Amino acid sequence: MNIYFCGSIRGGRQDVNIYQRIVKRLQEYGNVLTEHVSYDSLSEKGEDGDKAIHDRDMKWLMLSDVIVAEVTQPSLGVGYELGQAMAMKKKVLCLFRPSSGNVLSAMIRGASSDSLFQVKDYTEHDVESILEKYFGCLDKV
Repeated sequence: MNIYFCGSIRGGRQDVNIYQRIVKRLQEYGNVLTEHVSYDSLSEKGEDGDKAIHDRDMKWLMLSDVIVAEVTQPSLGVGYELGQAMAMKKKVLCLFRPSSGNVLSAMIRGASSDSLFQVKDYTEHDVESILEKYFGCLDKV
């Protein structure tokens, strides 16, 4: 299974430690095409050139079977990826941490009525169990 992980890069790297935990767990379920999002060494500027990043990530998005997005830190790029994933009819799991004090966009939370698109509130303590439950259900489909 190819998994596309989304997390903020240019929108801020405050949650990189959480991204690392999520990616580590995702690797138990499949090939994480975008594990670089969890790298400490990745700065807010990203890497490569803008066109190369866009084209590469769109290719990976098309190749993915499921998208997991950590959406606590607002990010235009993550929002774009999620819109593209929905247009491609991909399975999407968005993870949001209410304890951050941020408010999740209505465009993301409101989309969760679609069976392919789910939003789960989580705490750092329970993120692994949420992923386990989500991927356990995918295996039964």
